[in-house]
Amino acid sequence: MNGFGTGFLSNLAKLRDARTGRASSWDRSGRNRDNWQIPPDASVVLAEIDGPGCITHIWMTQSMRITRMADHVVQDPDMYRKLVLKMYWDGEKNPSIHVPLGDFFCLGHSIASNFSSLPFSSSTAQHGKFGAGAALNCYLPMPFAKHARIELANEGEWAAAQYFYIDYETYDRPLDEDVAYLHAQWRRENPTDGWGHGIRVNTQEVDIPNLDGNGNYVFLDAQGRGHYIGCNLSVTNLQNTWWGEGDDMIWIDGYKWPPDLHGTGSEDYFNQAWGMQKNAFLFNGSSLFEHDVPGYQVSYNFHLTNPVHFRKSILVTMEHGHANHLANDWASTAYWYQVEPHRPFDLPAVDERLPIRGDIGVIAAGPEGMPRVRETDATRRAKVQAERKQQRQIRERLGEARKRATQEQQWVKEEKAKAQGKPPKPKKRSRQG
Repeated sequence: MNGFGTGFLSNLAKLRDARTGRASSWDRSGRNRDNWQIPPDASVVLAEIDGPGCITHIWMTQSMRITRMADHVVQDPDMYRKLVLKMYWDGEKNPSIHVPLGDFFCLGHSIASNFSSLPFSSSTAQHGKFGAGAALNCYLPMPFAKHARIELANEGEWAAAQYFYIDYETYDRPLDEDVAYLHAQWRRENPTDGWGHGIRVNTQEVDIPNLDGNGNYVFLDAQGRGHYIGCNLSVTNLQNTWWGEGDDMIWIDGYKWPPDLHGTGSEDYFNQAWGMQKNAFLFNGSSLFEHDVPGYQVSYNFHLTNPVHFRKSILVTMEHGHANHLANDWASTAYWYQVEPHRPFDLPAVDERLPIRGDIGVIAAGPEGMPRVRETDATRRAKVQAERKQQRQIRERLGEARKRATQEQQWVKEEKAKAQGKPPKPKKRSRQG
């Protein structure tokens, strides 16, 4: 019997014993109010599904109105960090997915953006704006053996209007024993513990060895058996220069040196080179590019063809600057599959999740290279303008000095000519003369 190949899309042509279902926010009254209202400090169950089954697609869009102006609605700019997505598999007590809504869909800093990757996509009419409305999609398969529960918590001060589709399949037969469950965890360090933030990368001052990985930023620290499939990283750049250059270091099933996977630089881990570029590819890229929204970067890399397998534990880390010298705001979401139970993890309080907004401060080096002083954009602009004015004045003075020197040299030549009795050279006439 012809198995019809094993290509990426070959299963589309095969019949399977599966039933398709959907949980959505459609208006049960038949009208057009197709969203669910989530009051402040409340949590709503979006879907409860009996298994065995698999969630195949999630679409969501939402708003959190503060007030309505004459011609537009003012949204909470921190909405995507105040709404929290939780997913539980097979009746577990601790969620396997516990992530701010925006960061789960690769919208870091609560900034809406347009991008498309294989597992996630986002579409918005206000790219680069805090809290703007966006259509969010996830295509990662989320299998479950007995039961799935998806909740959305509103930890903000205003009610949220949530639209959603949750598409899934259910099966008559149990899942195979080798099927693992999707997990996602959010972390943040604001700022990272940099020892020389005032020093730029790729300079002699920071060219020191890092031979233990101590102090690296941690994306994932998990126990059990499974495979890591990637992450997104949101950086608020507090130095206004290149924020990267840190090596990724991944330990599998215990610590030893060197790590099992050792990279060559931040942009290299995200499969870029010479910094990050403005692109959003299927497996890697930027959902937000800092040259479009200065000071804010969101990068992603999905190990869909090269997952990192572990049998006992995994530790995924990266240097923040070479040898961890930079002190920027880093936040990340790590994605992995593993068998249950998983080691429980929590989410920081909402105040600790809010993005840095407004003028992004640049942390200058204080005593012993530690960050101490934060300058605003306005202060930096004033300093740059003053420096440019000073440079212009210097150029003008140099120009005047060169002009005087030229005149003096000409006078000396004329005086020498007079002393030797030579007639002075006639001045060149202009073309108009």
